[in-house]
Amino acid sequence: MMQLADMICGNVGPFPYRSSSYITEFFSDIETDYTHDGTTRQRWVAETLEKILEEPHAGTGKVPPTFARVIQRLMDPTDATDEDDQRPAALAMLNASLAREGFEAYYAPDRQCYLRHVATNTITAPEHNPHRPFSATELERRQQLRTYLDGASEDDLIEDVLLPLFRQMGFHRVTATGHKDKALEYGKDVWMKFTLPTQHVLYFGLQAKKGKLDAAGVSRAGNANVAEIHNQALMMLGHEIFDPEIGKRVLVDHAFIVAGGEITKQARAWIGNALDASQRRSIIFMDRNDILDLYVVNNLPLPTAALSGWGVQVAWPDEPPF
Repeated sequence: MMQLADMICGNVGPFPYRSSSYITEFFSDIETDYTHDGTTRQRWVAETLEKILEEPHAGTGKVPPTFARVIQRLMDPTDATDEDDQRPAALAMLNASLAREGFEAYYAPDRQCYLRHVATNTITAPEHNPHRPFSATELERRQQLRTYLDGASEDDLIEDVLLPLFRQMGFHRVTATGHKDKALEYGKDVWMKFTLPTQHVLYFGLQAKKGKLDAAGVSRAGNANVAEIHNQALMMLGHEIFDPEIGKRVLVDHAFIVAGGEITKQARAWIGNALDASQRRSIIFMDRNDILDLYVVNNLPLPTAALSGWGVQVAWPDEPPF
């Protein structure tokens, strides 16, 4: 921690020197109330960082959000001196300090610095608000993922998008049941659990569909589509899953219904009306826009196929070029 404190103070390497008032300003910039008390700068900063690391966080592979803001502020590209805005020398020095704790800092396409847990590839970012305005770079990544989902299969949606997303959001034991034996799925493609700050555990099942979910009233095909989801939701809520970490069978507390396309209001209403009050409270809907927004704000790497342009529809000319 002393090494990181030296970087914040500007005692080493390509980091700007910070006097007492600028150290207070640094911690104010990351939305804390810590004020330097005039004691030795390095020791005071190290003790403050220790307090920050004791704050609540999501679990293994994550650090408190305040500490993530410390790293982001420390590596602000505008503070670069004698190097470009990717700050290679400063980044190398920071990573040498973080390596012994199993973390790595890196610059994302939005030019902000994030922390990644090397063993689990889990990213800690300061903000996960999917309703905030997106930058031009984030909008571009969102469009790339949208294009990928247009051509992705149901298995691609689950394996390449949903599993990394839910792991990043703090869910544990995220397990795909697979499609080799439909009889063993009991209405769910994925099961996972989430630990509350009180250390109580909630269990979730997830049923994913590639395209749009609709219930168009007179549309027999549309109702069949949403009726299938309804039956699978009932199966999810009614069948136990085995948690090997506790050696017991447990019931699913909530069921995610996830669509790679739109979930229409008619479909949501149809499922809601078909379930009783207790079951209705257990259903959580997530459609394409939710997936895109959450994926972008959690700063997850795009699937390899999305980066290569796979799934892009090619417009062929009406006339042959000869």
